[in-house]
Amino acid sequence: MSLPRIYPTVLHMLLEAAEQAPDREALVCEGERLNYAGYLRCVTGLARELHETGAAGERVAFILGNSLDICVAYFAGHLAGAQIVPLNPLYTERELKPMLADAAPRVLIYEQANHGRDARLAAELGIPETIRIGTGSGSRRLARPADWPATRIPAELPRPEDLGTLQFTGGTTGRAKGANLTHGATAINISQRESIFPMRDDVERCLCVMPLFHCYASHTNLHAMAWHRGTLIVQKRYHPAEVLEAFGRERVTLFGGSPTLFAGLMNFKGFAGADFSHVYLSCSGSAPLPAEMLGRWEARTGTPIIEGYGQTEAGPVISFNPVSGVRKPGSVGIPVAQTELEIVDVETGQKVLPRGGKGEIRLRGPQLMRDYRNRPEETAQALRGGWLYTGDVGELDPDGYLFITGRKKEMIIVSGYNVFPREIEEVLAADPVVKEAAVVGRPDDYRGELPVAFIVARDGEQVDALSLSAYCSERLAKYKIPAEFRIVPALPKTAVGKIDRLTLAEMAKAKKS
Repeated sequence: MSLPRIYPTVLHMLLEAAEQAPDREALVCEGERLNYAGYLRCVTGLARELHETGAAGERVAFILGNSLDICVAYFAGHLAGAQIVPLNPLYTERELKPMLADAAPRVLIYEQANHGRDARLAAELGIPETIRIGTGSGSRRLARPADWPATRIPAELPRPEDLGTLQFTGGTTGRAKGANLTHGATAINISQRESIFPMRDDVERCLCVMPLFHCYASHTNLHAMAWHRGTLIVQKRYHPAEVLEAFGRERVTLFGGSPTLFAGLMNFKGFAGADFSHVYLSCSGSAPLPAEMLGRWEARTGTPIIEGYGQTEAGPVISFNPVSGVRKPGSVGIPVAQTELEIVDVETGQKVLPRGGKGEIRLRGPQLMRDYRNRPEETAQALRGGWLYTGDVGELDPDGYLFITGRKKEMIIVSGYNVFPREIEEVLAADPVVKEAAVVGRPDDYRGELPVAFIVARDGEQVDALSLSAYCSERLAKYKIPAEFRIVPALPKTAVGKIDRLTLAEMAKAKKS
């Protein structure tokens, strides 16, 4: 399988788009519109400012929701010669602090709405420069071409081997790990995905509802539109009515989502009347979609959903069902070009299993991360002999299509977000009324999985779900808060005294008595 055109970095994609189609609409968000010439003017202006702060060779972190400003921040950070660090604005201060401490950014860009939290973090961690985004006093916007003087593009651009992005993901201990991705790895992964899931030059209008700080949206939405000189229509927030209305108003041709997102749209009363006449393709990641859901979407829109699989450490795209070829419901497709994928035994990771055998998924290719920042032991576990060991369990069918069957790790995926039981357990264990806590995932048709917490109260203490939920809400992002708290007299243990998570998982699936 050959690769289509290859760029040194994603920045080169934007520069070429602005040169070839300066007047074409590049970005749309809530009535704001930028053409490629204006887009590049904002990027070069901010890049010069970041460079003047000493950001070159350092890191620029941003804690931003969906907007035109986050699009500008992505490319400007790269153009300034910095490694960008996109972070989730839904995280609590407790969650953000260790990530920012690990990243040690030169500049932090954040929103006015989170000024109290983020300015405090910057001060505590000694981050030298901050930029506040908004419209109030002390705030500014990045995506206004008139606010930026004409600025030349630097003669020296980032190289493929330079670090481009520090993308945080979870760890087996619950601690966030920063995957160091080079410019070349990110750029070539777009070409790899194009080999199976091609988009069209000069015509695509992509509706972006997924969060742009996440590698899934930045790859299939932000960077892909620059690659194709397309238009990115950014939704600041998810509401089914607003999303469905945008399909017709903005003549959307491409749509990327998750099982949760597709389920929410199809179950909304306005789905039947939405205008999908311009839609060409949709894609989905994070978990397989039920065949019934795939059929409903295709019957109503007249277009398929192409399912794929990825990991932050892999650029992120690993496999996709082909646009032109056989698509198998329940499968995440075939590996993208220049990617070797094998199923190996879970115990040693060395024995390659035959087709149909279930084991750990490992892969190698040019899109892999360089390492985990400041995590040599975890890097050594994930990258062995040139292979990335994903921690996911799957199998290849006789045709080479990949099916995900489970996870070696205990990670729970809630609406496409990674949730690690130990992190929740540590929060619960800090509650003075909690003696023991264990968290497992429970299958959920809408969100994929939901965390369920089993709690043992301290002697003489009273525990209730409402107070536990309130306690967690102050310390965890909303999607990490257990959907259910079960108060039990004791946690099941194995013969060696470890928590029996298999038994807990079965208990979580069963209805409360």
